[in-house]
Amino acid sequence: MATNKNYTVMFRRKRLKKTDYRARLRFLVSRKNRLVVRKSNFKIYLQIINYDTKGDKVLLAINSGNLKKYGWGYKLNNLPACYLTGLLLGTNAKKHKLNEVILDMGLNVSVKGSAFYAALKGVVDSGLNIPYDNKILPSEDRVKGKHIHDYALLIKKQPEAYKKQFSAYLNKNINPEDIIKNFEEVKQKILQEK
Repeated sequence: MATNKNYTVMFRRKRLKKTDYRARLRFLVSRKNRLVVRKSNFKIYLQIINYDTKGDKVLLAINSGNLKKYGWGYKLNNLPACYLTGLLLGTNAKKHKLNEVILDMGLNVSVKGSAFYAALKGVVDSGLNIPYDNKILPSEDRVKGKHIHDYALLIKKQPEAYKKQFSAYLNKNINPEDIIKNFEEVKQKILQEK
């Protein structure tokens, strides 16, 4: 470990590659609330966090599992679900009088049009003020799930591949081709809560 007096032991979270302290300092210096976006294999999690000297305070938190209340029957971590979760968080943030946040993706790699940016687009469409570049957002068709709809129509001609790919939906009696329709219905329900 330490062999001479010039060796400095790094912070534990930096050693474990859990925190980028340089990026965190930039967030804290801005004195704005952070929109923290995290994605798991099954859901996406959004939080609005405020820095406090005793520890970060979570002002508002939501995950894509909340979309089931609005009638969402599809996967909870695809682009349409991420957008709707962002829209839901944004409408709730407006109710709590939170108007300005900055995006914090943690150590995740920034990929143009990814689920993180779909969630960001949902938050922006709800009316929150967030600095971003339009080039990084996914297209409107991808946010609505048109790519899923088109793929379902494409492989429907091959019944075995179709059943294998969409077995989770078919077991719940959900038609993969109706994702755009379900997206619009859920979006309207969320927007009516404003």
